[in-house]
Amino acid sequence: MLSQPISKSFDLGGGRIVTIETGKLARQADGAVTVRQGNCIILATVVANKEPREGQDFFPLSVDYQEKFASAGRIPGSFFKREARLNDYEVLTSRLVDRALRPLFPEDYLCDVQVLISLVSSDAEVMPDALACLAASAALAVSDIPIKEIISEVRIANVDGEMVINPTRSQLARATSEFLIAATEKNLMMVEGEAKECSEEDLVNALQMAHDAIRIQIKAQAELRDAKGVTGKREYKKPEGNEEINQKVITFAKEKVYAISKAGSAKNERSEAYSKLKEELIASLGEEATDVEKKLAKKYYEDLKWEVVRDMILEDRVRLDGRKLDEVRPLAMEIEPLPTPHGSALFTRGETQSLTTVTLGTKLDELLVESAANSNYSKFFLHYNFPPFSTGEVKMMRGAGRREIGHGMLAQRSLKQMMPGSEYPYTVRVVSDILESNGSSSMATVCAGSLALMDAGVPVQKHVSGVAMGLITRGDGKYAILTDILGDEDHLGDMDFKVTGTREGICGVQMDIKVDGLSMDVMREALNQAKAGRLHILDAMYECMPEARPEVKPHAPRMEKLIIDKEFIGAVIGPGGKVIQEIQRETGTTITIEEVGNYGEVSIFSQEKTGLDKAVAWVKGIVMVPEVGAVYEATVKGIKEFGAFVEFLPKKEGLLHISEISWKRLDSMEGVLNVGDVVKVKLIGLDPRTGKFKLSRKALMPKPDAAPRPQVQPRQDENNGEERL
Repeated sequence: MLSQPISKSFDLGGGRIVTIETGKLARQADGAVTVRQGNCIILATVVANKEPREGQDFFPLSVDYQEKFASAGRIPGSFFKREARLNDYEVLTSRLVDRALRPLFPEDYLCDVQVLISLVSSDAEVMPDALACLAASAALAVSDIPIKEIISEVRIANVDGEMVINPTRSQLARATSEFLIAATEKNLMMVEGEAKECSEEDLVNALQMAHDAIRIQIKAQAELRDAKGVTGKREYKKPEGNEEINQKVITFAKEKVYAISKAGSAKNERSEAYSKLKEELIASLGEEATDVEKKLAKKYYEDLKWEVVRDMILEDRVRLDGRKLDEVRPLAMEIEPLPTPHGSALFTRGETQSLTTVTLGTKLDELLVESAANSNYSKFFLHYNFPPFSTGEVKMMRGAGRREIGHGMLAQRSLKQMMPGSEYPYTVRVVSDILESNGSSSMATVCAGSLALMDAGVPVQKHVSGVAMGLITRGDGKYAILTDILGDEDHLGDMDFKVTGTREGICGVQMDIKVDGLSMDVMREALNQAKAGRLHILDAMYECMPEARPEVKPHAPRMEKLIIDKEFIGAVIGPGGKVIQEIQRETGTTITIEEVGNYGEVSIFSQEKTGLDKAVAWVKGIVMVPEVGAVYEATVKGIKEFGAFVEFLPKKEGLLHISEISWKRLDSMEGVLNVGDVVKVKLIGLDPRTGKFKLSRKALMPKPDAAPRPQVQPRQDENNGEERL
């Protein structure tokens, strides 16, 4: 017998009702809910193992968000006609939920947890990714899986000058900024978004407004949990501990860890010193130490490093590499390190390095971005690669992982804000290859990408730079904000946030917060310190490349876009594509035509300027309406006894009559013109009977003066002396 479902509803604002329901679907999962807004329905389930796997010393959480194509009445376009691996949009949504959920679990909870979120019904105007985290958190709330708090997530966007919570898809298309924000009742947990140069204060205000909306959603989840009767969470096996071993580790290693940490050494040197100390620590336990005790000693050693480095930064105000808290590592950048790509740049910041290239393509190279609700083509996209050698490791190369997709999207969102509009004819692909990494390679990608775009001649008006920030806090109120964090500082910090932007404002942000009770005053201070770091990097970038090249490089493809009247699209294409294929064949170009409103956009792409110019002239000739009185350059196509047939526009011919070639009377065409000659002619009219074009060459020549009257000399008569004619 089916149990009666339990549901709770709340208003997003403007009468947009969201309903959370449990008890009807997926009842064998530890927790399952549906979240509905309009016709959008998301099913979220969560299942956790009762015991951790043997020897497991980490928390294995997996979060997968997938959109069922049936939710929008579509069949997948793949060969197998079924949903396959997650696409980039689904991976990014999964990451957003994962980053928000992970801090909710107790640190000593090591059981496998799997969260599956599915879009089972789609609404064309409802953005499902803004509801995915709400669904996942609600599924955990109604389960007995141990979590510390309930969270939720909203999107906030500036639409037509007003901040809107969870805007519709149509509203989002007009937004100048958008941020996805996750939070508990008291604390922000995660921020991800983009903006067209918003201020730091605008971002803080958006965070506060979003947090207020999140609290309403958390209350609804708590009411649903109570209505279901969840009163407690399951007991779980905690990892073994040994305080005696812990004290031995502290006694043996604390001062030595502090000395290594404060030496200000490079990453490899510091890592080797830490590893050597660990070996000495294990050896100090003696041969009688068991494998379990050695494993515990290694864990306590890592915990000790975490505590010692944090205290060192808070008390001594010095960092692992010896920098000041607000100091950016040494910068080095180079334009055009590679001769063949259309644009390239090498950006190095400390021990982080990105080699980035830009490739210019045609409309045929656009990227298809597909989801259940819609499919769009993108003219600008960025790919980020993180090979294992960048950190001195050996790993299997299995394509881009979730981390690469997430970091690449942050860089893409940031650079996209400065890209030219739809009138720019090129498709632009940016590829960042990380050659070395020790702290925020995604921010290096933003800087290298901005330089490479300018090197390629893409008309971006401003540089975009980025900096990764860290925060370390302590219960006594002491805190330290770190600019341009190292990899180790990322691990030991309470907040990792990356801010990108121009001199005028923020373009992108990605933030993960792990600390309780972070005040907005500290947030403002961190954002202002990030701005100072960002401006410092921008100054160096402008010194390296002050502005975009005025045109693309000689070996880059040439492209021109023509706007024609809608009625001429068919003429350019021709019957069965005959005309456009002939143009492409004769000029060596690639041509695409797209109907936009009442106009047609003709994009012409060529590796050679001569072919581009020829194709442009050809298309212009097709769409040009011959005008009486206009002058054209015509090519002689045929000679007759009564004149010459000439082509004065592509596929438009007229008769240049023998009487219109010259003011001088011509008895024949012999030797006057030859096939292939180019002559200037004037369109003087159309034959009203046949509609044929009448052309004249002599109309462009000066008309000779009338012949002078012959002078007759007067004759004097010899007889009478009179003058006679």
